[in-house]
Amino acid sequence: MGEGVQPGEHLTGWPGHVWLEGRTIVHMQEEQERPTHMPRGPAKRTGPGFLNPAMAPARTRSVMLLADALEHDWLVKDGRPIRALDALCATGVRIRRWRNEIPGPLQQRLRITANDLDEFALGWAARSHELHPPSTPVQHEAEDDRHGQKSSAVFDNGLHFQRLDARMAMVDAAYQWVDLDPFGSPIQFLDAALQSLSRTGVLEVTATDTAALTGSSASSQARRYQAKGIVDEYAHDDAVRLLLATVATTAARLDKVVTPLLALFDGHHVRISLLVKTSKSEATAIGKSIGWRVRTEGAPYQFVQHPTPEQLPKASGPLWIGPMWHKDIAGRMTEARALELCAPSAEEIADYQKAGLVWGADDIEYSGRELRRSVRYIAQAADLMSRNHLLLNLDALPRLAGVGGAPKMEKLLESLTKMGHAAARYPDLEPMLVTDASFDDVIQAVKNARDSTN
Repeated sequence: MGEGVQPGEHLTGWPGHVWLEGRTIVHMQEEQERPTHMPRGPAKRTGPGFLNPAMAPARTRSVMLLADALEHDWLVKDGRPIRALDALCATGVRIRRWRNEIPGPLQQRLRITANDLDEFALGWAARSHELHPPSTPVQHEAEDDRHGQKSSAVFDNGLHFQRLDARMAMVDAAYQWVDLDPFGSPIQFLDAALQSLSRTGVLEVTATDTAALTGSSASSQARRYQAKGIVDEYAHDDAVRLLLATVATTAARLDKVVTPLLALFDGHHVRISLLVKTSKSEATAIGKSIGWRVRTEGAPYQFVQHPTPEQLPKASGPLWIGPMWHKDIAGRMTEARALELCAPSAEEIADYQKAGLVWGADDIEYSGRELRRSVRYIAQAADLMSRNHLLLNLDALPRLAGVGGAPKMEKLLESLTKMGHAAARYPDLEPMLVTDASFDDVIQAVKNARDSTN
């Protein structure tokens, strides 16, 4: 298992209390409150081994994305293994969900390394894995490392636990999949994460410093991201685009180019998933995908690469202005697929209750709702988010259109569709829609939708 706490050793506070995330049993410390289903913001941090239940939807999407890569072979050649690293795994919920919830026939192709410097958290991860083993047993032999030396990694039923500084862990071996989920900003880890990837790999990054990313903390944004923000209805989208731009430009300095697979503002954090490839020529052209959002008079905004001095006061950036999602991959992230992969069966729940899970009928119902919410609207918006689009806040449309109130979202989408445009709801806490219609056509659709309800 490498350096760290062996699962058989005594662990302070173990076993705590039991929770279920997806189809995976989670042990939480007694002082951490029982989670609520579908929490919207950060939970109170209680020290080492802290589990943030608000990140559960992001972990669900990670399971789905990794399963999709294995099933559709868009990351590695047919049948080849994927070496995956969770560089800051804490108590190991994500890596255990990878092992438990990705279909059994694909598990032999997964070589998962769980890394954390926190000995306490790593011990809880290893003990949880030992006590609640995956239904599909997997044993791996050690491979040669990236330097051609025989690796000392020891796999325990498909997982290798190691205790290293995250940056050291990432440069120590080559991976096709790296998950980077720090507390706060990921800036200090990006170089190491990108260098740890093979010539083609996936990098998933979480950032919880949303005050800096949105621009509500202007000094932090300028210092950390060298950017300027505007706090309005586009602050969430700007935050996502700013993190994408930061990773893309960091990658370009390493002769790598990124393709966004999925990028979302989810409650209190930003989560982006990127396909990263080594290509000097494409990295050189990255500037075409970096620009500014300028708020304008005739329409809510336009993207420009270089704002004029007159535009700068109403501009936010520099941001990623290219496609935000991958049409096919995001298009497969449906509610039905989330339930298929991650919803526990009645038999599994009965087994978990024997293991100490205190859940009733309401908990089971709410967990299904949480899984559906994790991917709600993604598949429907995937096509639009993979190309040029217009993003609008429903609540802002009455002011922009000069009408008395906003139409219902469904009516507006129907009106745009009847006019020959594509339109979908965008997944955000605010009522946002995405369309390929011009702004003038949207205003007409708003009036049509209003007239149809009068």
